Amino acid sequence: MTEKQQTLAGACSFSGKGLHTGATVNLTILPAAEGHGIKFCRTDLDGRPAIDAVAENVAQTSRSTVLKKGEATVSTVEHLMAALWGCGVDNALVEVDGGEVPIADGSAMPWVKLIRQAGIVEQAQNRKYYEISEKTVLSSGENNTTEIIAYPDDTFSAVVNVDFGSKVVGQQYAVFAENEDFAEVVAPSRTFVFLHEIEPLIQNNLIRGGDLDNAIVIVEQPVSADKAAQIGKLFGREGISADRQGYLNNLDLHFDNEIARHKLLDLLGDLALVGIRLKGRIFATRPGHKANTEFAKLLRKHIKRDADKPTFKYNPNIEPLYDINQIKAMLPHRPPFLLVDKIIHITEESVVGIKNVTMNEPFFVGHFPDEPVMPGVLIVEAMAQCGGILALSTVPDPENYSTYFMTIDGVKYRQKVVPGDTLQFELRLSEPIRRGIVKMDARAYVRGSLATEAQLMALVTKNK
Repeated sequence: MTEKQQTLAGACSFSGKGLHTGATVNLTILPAAEGHGIKFCRTDLDGRPAIDAVAENVAQTSRSTVLKKGEATVSTVEHLMAALWGCGVDNALVEVDGGEVPIADGSAMPWVKLIRQAGIVEQAQNRKYYEISEKTVLSSGENNTTEIIAYPDDTFSAVVNVDFGSKVVGQQYAVFAENEDFAEVVAPSRTFVFLHEIEPLIQNNLIRGGDLDNAIVIVEQPVSADKAAQIGKLFGREGISADRQGYLNNLDLHFDNEIARHKLLDLLGDLALVGIRLKGRIFATRPGHKANTEFAKLLRKHIKRDADKPTFKYNPNIEPLYDINQIKAMLPHRPPFLLVDKIIHITEESVVGIKNVTMNEPFFVGHFPDEPVMPGVLIVEAMAQCGGILALSTVPDPENYSTYFMTIDGVKYRQKVVPGDTLQFELRLSEPIRRGIVKMDARAYVRGSLATEAQLMALVTKNK
């Protein structure tokens, strides 16, 4: 899986009817810039209002997921959201001239084909991930029959179990892991409805666009020929067969567990409303749009809660990647101005370093000696040195280069650093290195919380 954000290579369009409204809607998916996310734009409304596809904008979850901002709404977004997520699209603008995304064949496959025809391109910025750090549980429904649980993991996977007490469907489960092909494993599974639910849905002004081409109809109790004819009129279809238990018109399934796979599809589409990619294992029992979107809201709350926590777990018992002697071989600084003790993690785009703050630091002699506090400028300098290691790691002979910082912006101090603290620095490129210019987002953590942050820009140049 790519670590870069992705968007479409070009625009793609589709026209079709909405499942619940029955209205024909024209939809176009457009490429979007990095960090844009997924947005829905109502082109038929004054001002062309746009709705961010995030869980806080969910307004309704009865039979579909509905997004709303102000007076603008877009319903039945879950299949398209699942397809965008499954195809790896992070940024896109979806223009619709109506209030409902077309149902197509009731699966995500038509959207997958459309997106693949348009093509997908990699963008410069890195993807953002939320790594689930603790067991997270949401229970709902009568006797908590619906439950979604997330556990920490290095990759993403989801398991769905369904049991409607149906002799036709039985107990089913479906599994998806990020190394699998979404188009093959999940996308073809179609939406479904029980035969006994159809008349009440129509009476409630729903599924006006439903037919046997976009939904699996489960026949739990066979009905007479007259009743089948009435159902046929509702679908505008003659020759409806519902005289035996199974599926209306003896429909062939794409998978033996297509019902569970479609619930998995809905779950993935609703979890895409978290707004960034996830790392963790998801287990869902009898999920539905309400529970799915509430879980997405819960995860978004955790993202905000954890925003000020370090993303890399430091274990002092593990050998560092660079010890102090290796750092001295890369940086020109020397004690007492060398402020990074070791590097514990480094990639092409990020670095994590450690500074152990002791009472022996020379600056404590004169800086608040009766209540020693590490000077903020030295915390920034330590972050800059850590960033210098990241910058110099991109050249084959770092001992022949130096890093000179050009700008330091947006510096914020959130808590003091005192003797006995361990500072953890995390720096990440904010954009690719160009002509030796390095731009980084820098953070320093202490006691598991954010202490200092800044945006740094430096120039890597060869020594004369």
